Amino acid sequence: MEISGVVSALIIGLVIGVLGRIALPGRQHIPVWLTIVIGIIAAFVGAAIAKAFGVADTNGIDWIEWLIQIGLAMVGVGFADRAYGRGR
Repeated sequence: MEISGVVSALIIGLVIGVLGRIALPGRQHIPVWLTIVIGIIAAFVGAAIAKAFGVADTNGIDWIEWLIQIGLAMVGVGFADRAYGRGR
């Protein structure tokens, strides 16, 4: 993977993480860096799931892939919020 691919993955992960955090109701008590990490993981896993179901490459914007990624980010942020909140 080239440096531009890594930078793109980080930016997409940031966007996915923030969208997942916004879509989750209530206030989350996790740091921003953890939201970004969860977003990056959700972006990669969501892309793999979308590819497995054959919806990763469509004409135009890949809305289904984005929804899968954001949904995974929501689950990840919710889980991390519960786990991180217990440690404090």
